[in-house]
Amino acid sequence: MTGSDHFLWWRGHRGDRPRDDRWTEIGKEAFQEKERRITGRHHLPGPVPDWAEDLFRVARAAFIADKYVRRTGEGDRWTRRISLAVPVTEHERWESAAVRTHLTALLQVLTGDLWNVDFRPLTGHYVEDALVSPDEPRASEVALFSGGLDSLSWAATRSRADDSRPLLLVMFREIGLLRLQQRVYKAVERLVRARPVLLLPMSQTPAGDGSGARLETSSRTRGLLYAAGAIRAATAHGVGTVHIPENGQLALNPPLTPARSAACSTRSVHPRTLGSLNALVAAVSDTESTVQVVNPLAQLTKGEVCKVGRDAGLTPSDLESTLSCGKPPTRRRSGPPIANCGVCFPCLVRRSGLLHANGSDGTRYEALPWADGLPLDRGADWRALQRWLLGPYTLTDVFTDTPLPPDTDPAVAFDLIRRGREELARLLQIADATEAASAAQVRSGSHQAALVVMGRHRRGVLDAVPAQSAD
Repeated sequence: MTGSDHFLWWRGHRGDRPRDDRWTEIGKEAFQEKERRITGRHHLPGPVPDWAEDLFRVARAAFIADKYVRRTGEGDRWTRRISLAVPVTEHERWESAAVRTHLTALLQVLTGDLWNVDFRPLTGHYVEDALVSPDEPRASEVALFSGGLDSLSWAATRSRADDSRPLLLVMFREIGLLRLQQRVYKAVERLVRARPVLLLPMSQTPAGDGSGARLETSSRTRGLLYAAGAIRAATAHGVGTVHIPENGQLALNPPLTPARSAACSTRSVHPRTLGSLNALVAAVSDTESTVQVVNPLAQLTKGEVCKVGRDAGLTPSDLESTLSCGKPPTRRRSGPPIANCGVCFPCLVRRSGLLHANGSDGTRYEALPWADGLPLDRGADWRALQRWLLGPYTLTDVFTDTPLPPDTDPAVAFDLIRRGREELARLLQIADATEAASAAQVRSGSHQAALVVMGRHRRGVLDAVPAQSAD
């Protein structure tokens, strides 16, 4: 069961008021950054077409709606019914049935919620264009760069491509992790590169909604926001493809248990998600400026991606300096300054990938998933992973959670997950070895303790026996 509908109205200008009092107004003030830092700060070599600005606005509105409507207020504590109204320049395109179908499907697969999006003409609003600088170099490739293992490995690989035109990396700032992201980018800069690399930093931090309550902790529309930002940049550079590097293992992200299909399994780079996004872009864009979004690592496991990074010249410490965690400890109030918790599912996949590529993992984690004394809730992902690895996984399971698009071969997807399971199974071996060593230590400690007690007892007995006289 779900709760009542939530109505959010993205305001185009001050006089753009909601139709009735059901609607909650949202707009550019919903972000901590000034508008100029978001849309007009960056020097771009060409103009951004209206459809790409519209897409970015729709993505921003969906992201704020996603953060402002808390799941805890719903009957099942997850599924929401959200109505969103957004002004767009290319109104006729966005009003088409095809666009509504593609956008609704995209938002639903991303968030697991029920969405209804209405569009109206954007009027009386000055859109602050990006600063067009014709002399700025035009990139031939555009990719998202998060500071994670996958995006680092891809950036390192493409930085060595035989191409005189730059590689453009679009990086959205992660709260509390900007310095880490910058350090990871420097690993690309240190490589012997065959081409220039440009970094386009962006920032989209939601502000509070005025209630004083904590915003929704899940951020399932964040991937759409980042993709829309990269698409916007690509159109200005005249690039027809945006790369979103994500290992295929986590892109498919099969749920570890039936109960985890929505709450614990993201779908931001799932083939079906990218298919819906590309269909949406094709429906709203101009033929001469359209963009396709591609996952270049879709056929690789985490370990295979790590090996790609090593082949591109990255060191084990470069890979270990990256971010993988779903809930970085450094973001917690009074949390330690550590980027990776070590116990969430992304961290577990990270561990297995680094072990596969490097034979070891020197990442500084907050905790070991198999450590004694780990709080029950923090060990949930590890226990679920153990059960998933010890149980069967068949071709039928590939279809169980999220259907694959027609152009995705189920047998290829199944083989990818099989290889990923083999990498993850190494964690079971490490856990078993750790448990055996711990048990041996306990037995050894118990044996030593018994000898000490026996020794003390013997000394006590001897001490109690009267000394014999020489007579």
